[in-house]
Amino acid sequence: MTTVHELPTTTDALSVWPASTTEPRAGDLAVGGVPLAEVADRFGTPVYVLDEAEVRDRCRTYRHAFPDAEVLYAAKAFLCRAMARWMEEEGLGLDVCSAGELELAVTTGFPPERIVLHGNAKTPRDLEAALRLGVGRVVIDSPSEIARLAAAVGPDGQQKVMVRVVPGISAGGHDKVRTGTEDQKFGLSIRDGYALHALTRILDQPNLELTGLHCHLGSQITGVKPYLTAVRRMVGLMARLYGQYGVVLPELDLGGGHGIAYRPGEQALDLTSLARKVRAELADACASAGLPVPRLIIEPGRAIAGPAGIALYRVLSVKHTGEHVFVAVDGGMSDNPRPALYGVRYAPRLIGRRSAADPVRTRVVGRHCEAGDVLAADAELPSDIRPGDLLAVPVAGAYHLSMASGYNLVGRPPVVAVRDGRARLLVRRESLEDIRRRDVGL
Repeated sequence: MTTVHELPTTTDALSVWPASTTEPRAGDLAVGGVPLAEVADRFGTPVYVLDEAEVRDRCRTYRHAFPDAEVLYAAKAFLCRAMARWMEEEGLGLDVCSAGELELAVTTGFPPERIVLHGNAKTPRDLEAALRLGVGRVVIDSPSEIARLAAAVGPDGQQKVMVRVVPGISAGGHDKVRTGTEDQKFGLSIRDGYALHALTRILDQPNLELTGLHCHLGSQITGVKPYLTAVRRMVGLMARLYGQYGVVLPELDLGGGHGIAYRPGEQALDLTSLARKVRAELADACASAGLPVPRLIIEPGRAIAGPAGIALYRVLSVKHTGEHVFVAVDGGMSDNPRPALYGVRYAPRLIGRRSAADPVRTRVVGRHCEAGDVLAADAELPSDIRPGDLLAVPVAGAYHLSMASGYNLVGRPPVVAVRDGRARLLVRRESLEDIRRRDVGL
């Protein structure tokens, strides 16, 4: 790989790209000192590129903003062995949602006591793995889990637990990712009394140690106010528990959902403001309730991984249909279902060659047999865009590979890490042989 030593580009057009992004030549981009066109040539397309330094810098930003809090990386955003190792080295814990995520992390060497297991419908395998591997906390999400977990722990065991609470707050970038409201599948409601009832039942289980409350309001939240409302409501529940049972909970988990910008000019959550205002709100609410301030826990995922990732695609065809210009690439909804699910908008960019052509509004579409397979509905690209060109899509580090599917049996793309002028493979491309091996029947 060629090492690039240019200064970072700071134009508005690259504001959502990793801080290491440079433009060594007009029309070329490099990330982590590695030209993206070289990554495409070496590893093929589609391919995810992950800037290791950007990931680590974002971890450190969180630890600096919340020096007294426990920061857990939400593994559902993107997890691989290297990512787990980076999180451990940067002092973060992990929030996992399945036995698969849990076992991958622990077998990589991640300390299980720094892992929290979530899930609205944990399977027997999930709970068995959590107890066998010694997970730090299990977040109770339904009344039935209390008895199931207590029975699995056994009379001589002990497991720390939290309770996921629904604070009745609508926040998030799309209806499908708003998880703090009363009308969705997660958690136990404060309003109808189920949360307090669950807390009471846990206190009757000597082998379950109740350490705190948990809530998650949703995803792509760009304002601070919903978190402050959540603090007040959660502390209110803590006060009721203390008033009735004399129990003081030492932890409060506010989840994640911190919004990021996917395109230049979009709003992102102000982390500094969030940290300052949440700390003040928590201190005031606890003082009013006569409670000690619990240790705060937060769970960023997208805000750490998302801006560190880039997806690279090769243009396969350009078609003029009516008033639209369709630019079809060699990936699509199997490696990024988010535009189809949530209407997310991206800002693809031509890389690998210089173009002086006027920009034209295009619709960047995938190769799959769905009319909804659209990666960018209104991308500005040079009017001379042609087959063989490379497109780079920034902010592709979260909820891409982790949500990828086997649609049309095209195989999932590889993940390549870049840093200090070097590129290395983290996750290999899923091959047709991989797919054939799983098909065992005739």
